[in-house]
Amino acid sequence: MTTRQSSIRRSAMLLASTAFASLTAFAGQAQAAAAGVPTVPDAIAGVVTGEKGPEAGVWVIAETEETKTRFIKIVVTDEQGRFLIPELPVAKYKVWARGYGLVDSQAVEGVPGKNVTLKAVTAPDAKTAAQYYPANYWFSLIEPPTTSEFPGTGPKGNGIAPQMASQQHWLAHMAEGCMLCHQLGDYTTRSPADNTVEGWAARIQQARAEGDVAVGNLGKSYSHDMQNNMTRYGYQRGLKMFADWTQKIATGALPTSAPPRPQGVERNAVLTIWDWANGGQIHDAISSDRRNPAVNAGGRVYGVSPSTGYIQWLDPVKNEAGQVGIPGNGKEHDINAYPHNPMVDQKGRIWATDSSRGRQINAAADRGEKVVAPLGERAPYCYDGNVNKYAKYYPMPGNNTSGIILYDPEAKKVENIPACYGTHHLAFGYDKDNTLYFSAPGSDTYGWINTRVWDETKDASKAEGWCPQVLDTNGDGKITPDRTQWNEPEKPADPAKDTRIKGAGGYGMDAHPKDGSMWYGRNSPSVPSAIIRFSPGNNPPESCMTESYEPPKKADGSYVAFDARGMGVTTDGIVHATFGSGKLGIFDRSKCKVTKGPTATGQHCPEGWRFVDIPGPRIGNTEASADWYYLNWVDTYDTLGLGPNVPLTVGSNSDSLIALLPKTNQVVRFTVPYPLGSFYSRGMDGRIDDPKTGWKGRGIWASQGKFPVWHQEGGDEGKGPQLIKFQVRPDPLAH
Repeated sequence: MTTRQSSIRRSAMLLASTAFASLTAFAGQAQAAAAGVPTVPDAIAGVVTGEKGPEAGVWVIAETEETKTRFIKIVVTDEQGRFLIPELPVAKYKVWARGYGLVDSQAVEGVPGKNVTLKAVTAPDAKTAAQYYPANYWFSLIEPPTTSEFPGTGPKGNGIAPQMASQQHWLAHMAEGCMLCHQLGDYTTRSPADNTVEGWAARIQQARAEGDVAVGNLGKSYSHDMQNNMTRYGYQRGLKMFADWTQKIATGALPTSAPPRPQGVERNAVLTIWDWANGGQIHDAISSDRRNPAVNAGGRVYGVSPSTGYIQWLDPVKNEAGQVGIPGNGKEHDINAYPHNPMVDQKGRIWATDSSRGRQINAAADRGEKVVAPLGERAPYCYDGNVNKYAKYYPMPGNNTSGIILYDPEAKKVENIPACYGTHHLAFGYDKDNTLYFSAPGSDTYGWINTRVWDETKDASKAEGWCPQVLDTNGDGKITPDRTQWNEPEKPADPAKDTRIKGAGGYGMDAHPKDGSMWYGRNSPSVPSAIIRFSPGNNPPESCMTESYEPPKKADGSYVAFDARGMGVTTDGIVHATFGSGKLGIFDRSKCKVTKGPTATGQHCPEGWRFVDIPGPRIGNTEASADWYYLNWVDTYDTLGLGPNVPLTVGSNSDSLIALLPKTNQVVRFTVPYPLGSFYSRGMDGRIDDPKTGWKGRGIWASQGKFPVWHQEGGDEGKGPQLIKFQVRPDPLAH
């Protein structure tokens, strides 16, 4: 670990050793409690005891580097401070306790089949205790401009950019512009060397060297992103906000509340963690076909490294990891490939998007290189109406800056498939053709590939289709096939015409399991944002239909929620959308009184919505969460153990997997406490390896998705990104 980020562990060990004598009085009590924990051949069990007796709701961490890749397992103590860490590979483990209100206990050596006793140490003060809090507790101390300062009046006025029309726009940009790549409030971001405006200006100009293991040759590109995003606030005003925040922390400000320890079912969690990707950045991970979690049972879990052009894999049985280079430009491995989001199909193959070739091209230009678009110009079937019916309906000229990747693990073969449309995220429909749909933020179309036709023909012109996003605003139940008769975006609308909407290509997405529609989270613009229903119909492109639903407005003109991104659909068609502002939106289209016609442009179905607040600290005095909720997913088949149709999301700024229990509307949180800052995740999925073994045979898989992986505990000396498996057992001592 680096000096700055290992200080927590060193101080904890010192405190633990000095407190040892004061804990001897509890030795007999601890041994008695430990004796009540079963000894199991492949488990380490015991008890955690503090100054006042057993410590409930603290994490016990077992870590080893004797496996092929670093292996960590984490459980939570029960009401009597007891724990049992199950299913451990044969190895020697470092075992310690971590909990809110404590500092790390002194680590002891443990081996499966032996019980241990851990001696918890109370944090000596609030500042020390807060070093273990998730990033969102620290980020809550930031102070954005007040509502009265909007809209911005520019550098000659209040310094806020004029495009910042409201405080909600500013808050959304804090998430979309800054937390898109990393946490805010972790040790690295809250502790700069220079807390001044000038220090922050210099900070966001820093860039990793070319060939970096995590971000490849894109260091300068990401630095440009930071500078551009600061400009969107109003450059100096944005810098001042961040400088004031870190200066406040440097002079002693602490989070105003402490996170609660795990309670109830949260104590039944078992977290299994592996290092993977050779220190490179991971964007997403996938373990199975989301429509059938038995696919790829017990097999490798796959992820993608967008900055370096690799498909990553981890074998959870052998505890080993590896990678597959994506070919291109005549090379076995093309670093310019940008795999973004993987999915597993019914055959166990991995499909992924190649989403941002444009970023790689721009990065090459920064290096002074002349680069031709790696995927070349789009083929005639994309834009020539005499060749393809989709091109006739809505032509797509230009260069290919995105595509589709198909990896067959059995054949050990990677294919690159060109796409006429943008690709970013992807999801399989429930149709017999196993159609794979794509989202593309900012795009004017929705695209798809019929994978059955692709397998039969290897002809993209026959397998692919796309449609523009057109609302039925004339209310006749169909879209006029002549695109010259549509209302165009941002122009006066004729109620007798249908209306094309712009840039609603969506972000997170999911398939409706019954009616053939796809649902997308539209995050651009992030205020108000929207959820989009797209139905290809029986005869696309003529049968394609789009609907858009925004979160309702409040009396003051602001929105109940904003910054929609993730999307999940239950088996009964209820849509769940995550909003970065801090809510889970639940939408029932069957309750809508209006779905078409001249008013069906966004604010036409408030009766279809309800919202659940996700608990946690808010930013300053605003209603916005200091956490950020990225993609979400509905656990249709009870792979986690909380029941079927449970909506899940990730707290990107709180190191947590969050579940909503539908019957009670209770929100439960499963926190990854180690390494701190390591569970900045994008999405998740579930797999059932063996239905006969109960909780042991199932679990949720998700990966660290932070671009600067060196921000996590351990810093540049850390082991890189982690893959995490979440399981929920019947009780904290179940084996």
